[in-house]
Amino acid sequence: MATDMTLIWFSGSPPCWRVMIALEEKNLQGYNQKLLDFLKGEHKSQEVLDINPRGQLPAFKHGNNILNESYAACLYLEEQFKSQGTRLIPMAAPEQALTYQRITFCLLSKNMHIHFPEGERHDSSLKRHREALTAELKLWEGYLEKLGAGSYLAGKNFTLADVVVFPCIAYVFRFGLSEKNYPRLAGYYGLLKERPSVKTSWPKNWLETPQAEDKLKDI
Repeated sequence: MATDMTLIWFSGSPPCWRVMIALEEKNLQGYNQKLLDFLKGEHKSQEVLDINPRGQLPAFKHGNNILNESYAACLYLEEQFKSQGTRLIPMAAPEQALTYQRITFCLLSKNMHIHFPEGERHDSSLKRHREALTAELKLWEGYLEKLGAGSYLAGKNFTLADVVVFPCIAYVFRFGLSEKNYPRLAGYYGLLKERPSVKTSWPKNWLETPQAEDKLKDI
């Protein structure tokens, strides 16, 4: 049980989702949680600002320890509960190196999203953002192709790289990414969406509307 933990989150937010997957993988069920409505601006409430002055989610607290960046929260959970649940950072050097590399690639990339900044929605900006996303997705397709069918992002085992990256992959498929154009990513998506930690934490609003707009179908 994790009764000394609190997570404030949005449904369908990849950063929030990755923390929830990490909690499930470390067998930390029973934590306190509060689902907020982004459209109502509830993330700007005093309750959230007291934990995260930026007014962003997720907002995660363990005892007196506050971690508001999803990558930091996931790493923290692995380090603090290393011997519990799934080991998310491999011991073997090659897998460990690849895990950190994949996490860092995702952290540094600004292209694994589909929301275009307000004020940059004229044709040239939209074209530029779509081209950047296409290039990014092709990189991840290539990573999986090198590893072979049925692989996770860092090899044969599920790792923190999958916790971090999978929500982004699921997000683009929700918005119509073509399985035909990205067969390796599609296979990876199909493999992970059946994992218990993923199924348990699957965004509630996605269950109600499995397919959102198909704005990525031509990428």
